[in-house]
Amino acid sequence: MNRILAATRYAVVVPAIASILGALLLMVQGSIEMIQVIIDAALNGTKLKITIVDVLTAVDAILLGTVLLVIGYGLYELFIDEDLKVPVWLQVHDLDDLKSKLIGVVVAIIAVIFVGVFVDINRSQDVIAFGVGAGALVTGLAVFAFATKKDPSMKVSRKDFGSKKL
Repeated sequence: MNRILAATRYAVVVPAIASILGALLLMVQGSIEMIQVIIDAALNGTKLKITIVDVLTAVDAILLGTVLLVIGYGLYELFIDEDLKVPVWLQVHDLDDLKSKLIGVVVAIIAVIFVGVFVDINRSQDVIAFGVGAGALVTGLAVFAFATKKDPSMKVSRKDFGSKKL
């Protein structure tokens, strides 16, 4: 029975790979959009505010791709192989690590969206509503991160259990 239950952790491979593929898709589409904005601005002399909104839209897609990449790597590291070769800042040892990384990227996305609304002349009436909403969301995420933060000295990794894999 233990073997069967232990094997179910491999079910996470599918969502991890799907998240990584979705991340790559968004990053490619965001990069293509960025190149189109650059070409359009260079050839047609697009107005600055329109260019800013278009660039921020492309950056938003790239950042959302980053969120999916962090989720995919994090799930894979947590459930399948904790020795996955990723940069130190992307290493995930427990759900708290994944949570804090996601909160950081979500805050960056919120900031990009807010700046996009702020500079978009067609949405100037929405600035206060978006600002209050973004501020409330970031505050809520900060409170959540603080309230659920565990003492770093209490963290336990699979390596602490010896050579036996969980």
